Amino acid sequence: MGAGHDHSHGSAGGTASAAHRGRLRIALILTSSVLGLQVVGGVITGSLALVADAGHMATDVVGLSMALLAIHFANRPTSERRTFGFARAEILAALANCLLLFGVGGYILYQAVLRFMDPPEIEGGLTFAFGAAGLVVNLISLALLMRGRRESLNVRGAFLEVLADALGSVAVIISALVIVTTGWQYADPVASLAIGSMIIPRTFKLLREALDVLLEAAPKDVDVSEVRTHILALPGVVELHDLHVWTITSGMPVISAHVVVKENVLQSVGQERLLHDLQGCLGDHFDVEHCTFQIEPVGHAEHEAHLCH
Repeated sequence: MGAGHDHSHGSAGGTASAAHRGRLRIALILTSSVLGLQVVGGVITGSLALVADAGHMATDVVGLSMALLAIHFANRPTSERRTFGFARAEILAALANCLLLFGVGGYILYQAVLRFMDPPEIEGGLTFAFGAAGLVVNLISLALLMRGRRESLNVRGAFLEVLADALGSVAVIISALVIVTTGWQYADPVASLAIGSMIIPRTFKLLREALDVLLEAAPKDVDVSEVRTHILALPGVVELHDLHVWTITSGMPVISAHVVVKENVLQSVGQERLLHDLQGCLGDHFDVEHCTFQIEPVGHAEHEAHLCH
C-alpha cells in the first residue's frame, strides 16, 4: 500500500538567488569599474596591499560573474533527465568561489612574508586615495548584497568576497596613513597579512556550508529529531523510517520518509487526509520546499529491500 506524494511551496521566482540577480549585476558593474583603477594604483605606488586588494577585487569580478551564470542555469526548466534542473549550479559556483579565495589569500600571505625581508618604498598618499576609492565601491556592493546573503549560499559567497575586499581596503588605508605619518614601510606587508588572514577563515566557513549541501547533510535550520517527533505525533502514525532531509540548493530543503500507520486509520481517515496532515505539519513548522511520503500499513517494512532500511 505504498503511496508517494510531492508537495511544493516553490515560487515563480525560482531559486533563492534569483530574487537578487539585479543587485548582483549592479555589484559586478561597480566592482569591474574600480578594478582597473586599483591595478593602475598598485603599479604606480608599489603597494603590495593595494595590489592584493586589486587582486581580490579581480576575484570578486569572477565570483560575481559565476554567481550570475549559476543563477541563469539554476533557474532553467527541469527535464526528464534533470528532474531538479541545474539547481546545484549555485552551490558549485559557491565552491568555485572558495577555490578562488583560497588562491588569492595564499598568494597575498606569501608575498607579504617576502616583503618583510625587503620592504620597498611605498607612495603613501596615492595608496590612500586608491584604497579609499575601493572602499566606497565595496560598501555600496555590500549594501546591495546584504539581504541576499541570508537566503542563498551563492549570494553569500559573493557577499563574503566583497566583505573581505572591503576589509582589505580598510587595511590599505590604514597602512597608507601609517606610511605617510611615520614613514614605516613595514605597514604595507602588515596590512597584506591582515587581508590574507581575513580571507581564509571566512572561506573555510563558506566551503563547509557548500560541502554540506553537496554531501546532502540536513540543513542547519531543520532539526531532524524534531521533524521525526512532529510526524510521530500525528494520529494513527505508529512508526517512521527512512527519514531523509537534505538541500537541493539554497532555499530548497527536501524531506522524504516512510510513514507507518495503523490499518484502521487508512480505512477510516483515508490516505489523502493523512497526506494532507503530514504536509501541513511540515509546511507549518519547517517550511520545507518538497515533501515525499510513502505511507505503509504496519508490517510492510518487513517486505522492503534491505537498502531501504
